[in-house]
Amino acid sequence: MRRIAFGCDHVGFILKEEIMAHLNARGVEVVDKGTWSQERTDYPHYASAVAQAIINGEVESGILICGTGVGISITANKFPGIRAVVCSEPYSAQLSRQHNNTNVLAFGSRVVGLELAKMIVDAWLDAAFEGGRHQTRVEAIAAIEREKN
Repeated sequence: MRRIAFGCDHVGFILKEEIMAHLNARGVEVVDKGTWSQERTDYPHYASAVAQAIINGEVESGILICGTGVGISITANKFPGIRAVVCSEPYSAQLSRQHNNTNVLAFGSRVVGLELAKMIVDAWLDAAFEGGRHQTRVEAIAAIEREKN
């Protein structure tokens, strides 16, 4: 069974609950890294928790939600080995997996509604990394990351 960590800030809380239910219906095990209410909080805490869960091997990938998806994805991308993408439509989500082997999907609850969010998540989950010429590029990204750390 696929295991995915999920994190959000207070703005993404309601959408997170809906998407987690959608994932459970698909047979995906979700590890909830917070937040657990609509009380104001800061997204870096939850992006960090999801990134650490991936790095530690607790889960294979993660999904993050904040107002736009931008800040929470920027935070996740600060961690070695994390390739987070913010998507507002399914095609980019699909290609991010096929070409960039992304392991974190982010989107904004102020940008996409529930049904579009489900389509984005499904496109991302159903896509597989194609390797080949794309593998060389992912390796180049990892090499840059190693140089900077």
